[in-house]
Amino acid sequence: MKIVTDLENFNVKNPVLTVGTFDGVHLGHQKLINNLKKSTKDINGSSVVFTFTEHPRKILNPEIKLDLLHSAEEKRIMLQKMNIDYAIFLNFTKEFSQLTAFEFVEKVLVQKLKIKKLILGYNHLFGKDRLGNFENVQYYAKMFGFELEKIDAELDNDIAISSTKIRNYIVDGNIKLANKFLGYEYFLKGTVIEGNKIGRTFGFPTANISYSNDKLLPSVGVYAVTVEIENKKFNGMANIGFRPTIEIDNRQKTVEVNIFDFDEDIYNKVVIVNFIDRIRNEKKFQNTIQLKQQLNKDKVVIINLLKEEMLNTTSLLFKTENSYDE
Repeated sequence: MKIVTDLENFNVKNPVLTVGTFDGVHLGHQKLINNLKKSTKDINGSSVVFTFTEHPRKILNPEIKLDLLHSAEEKRIMLQKMNIDYAIFLNFTKEFSQLTAFEFVEKVLVQKLKIKKLILGYNHLFGKDRLGNFENVQYYAKMFGFELEKIDAELDNDIAISSTKIRNYIVDGNIKLANKFLGYEYFLKGTVIEGNKIGRTFGFPTANISYSNDKLLPSVGVYAVTVEIENKKFNGMANIGFRPTIEIDNRQKTVEVNIFDFDEDIYNKVVIVNFIDRIRNEKKFQNTIQLKQQLNKDKVVIINLLKEEMLNTTSLLFKTENSYDE
């Protein structure tokens, strides 16, 4: 996948394009992008996802805090996994927001990108005052001579999958349902930073993970996780919260991960933390002895849970690989 940030010299063969913020690159987005790739193959063209570095709402309504499922880098990781040809990451500005839907189609999609086909999600709106809906774009497609296709919602038990619903599940601590709608495990990519190193004094050293201010963290509590470090994956448990048992000044929300069977210096290294399931709420204990006892119990629960997850995943992969026998 090639990242494009400048539209002036964009020149590819038969571009088939979709546009959106794609926060989360969830199952609904994946359905759309898979259709994009199929259409691209049909005309021997190039698959193009047009998105933004910043969520438009953060530019248009900066006074309203919006926590996102993905940073721009995390979104790039997910689009890379979708095996598209090009991802356009444009800086959304107030000036850009003044383009009408017609001007966006004419000046950007047709004149600069020379699209052959446009694929839109069922509820996607764009342009000034969000007046660019599928019905309007049908007229533009006829006018400029490109194909147009609408992709219906991806449903789960008659519920349309959306970034908003997934954000709500994550805030509520329902990481399992969020992961189901995402189609993968919700993750945080960050750098290991120095903490107070108290955990190592009672046998549970933790890696403190940095995170962006606009990254949506799962609700406060203890989680079963896997941790990716330099292309290796480890099991572990994470605590998201305020460390109430350990009295420190200027207490802030932290993401701390205890990586099982691991004893390496990873300060300043970039890691990916994948959230599997929420185990319990964060609690304040009378002392670190009680905290250690609880962490030992948590570790046993998480090890068993991750074993079960691995068995389920292996069974699913085996069934998929041998489905041609059925």
